[in-house]
Amino acid sequence: MSEKPVVVLVHGAFAESASWNGVAAKLAEAGVTTLAVANPLRSLSGDAAYVRDVVASLGRPVILVGHSYGGQVITAAAAGDEAVKALVYVAAFTPDAGESALELSGKFEGSTLGGAVVPRTLTGGGVELSIETAKFPQQFAADVDPATAALMAVTQRPVTEAALTEGLAEGEPVWRTLPGFFIWGEADRNIPAEAMRWMAKRAEGRVQREIPGAGHALPVSQPDAVAETILEAVAAVS
Repeated sequence: MSEKPVVVLVHGAFAESASWNGVAAKLAEAGVTTLAVANPLRSLSGDAAYVRDVVASLGRPVILVGHSYGGQVITAAAAGDEAVKALVYVAAFTPDAGESALELSGKFEGSTLGGAVVPRTLTGGGVELSIETAKFPQQFAADVDPATAALMAVTQRPVTEAALTEGLAEGEPVWRTLPGFFIWGEADRNIPAEAMRWMAKRAEGRVQREIPGAGHALPVSQPDAVAETILEAVAAVS
């Protein structure tokens, strides 16, 4: 492949596209084109369809990067799309067919997210979830500068319960055939590190990197390490 891929960054639940700012800046310094997508966080199938539309609009090879629930989305979005050349999972879920984010987060002990979320009833049906503002810094961004974590708490994007409980569509997951690159934090309170080690090993990730002491908000707290992992993916497929 002669054309350098575009890196498409997909945030997860309780985050938003600006959470990728530090990573995008590092990638720009390396001459890599990036696009941070505004993930709708309404349903896995709908969110994945939106990301597929974004990929199609670029008309170039793409590397999909997902954070947290964004890992569910990039896995679904990449299925059958020849433009996608690699997947990067940043403290992210890596589902097999039928697996939901909620199921994977509870597969191993250690997540304290359930005690931190608050529901909001939606007039169209169902509920959406946010992390309680006061609990957000420790739950989601424990190794982020406190002032930044406080701002992240009030700008977080809620996710529907339906999105977190929807399983990946049936069929062989795309991470079995595309190169995968994994990075996560050892002190993650949303997705237990043990779960992410297990998912990375199951997917036979080319890179399986654990950051000691790091929490869930890796794109914000560890932009250098995340960018390095993405650049390894770019080098592998370029």
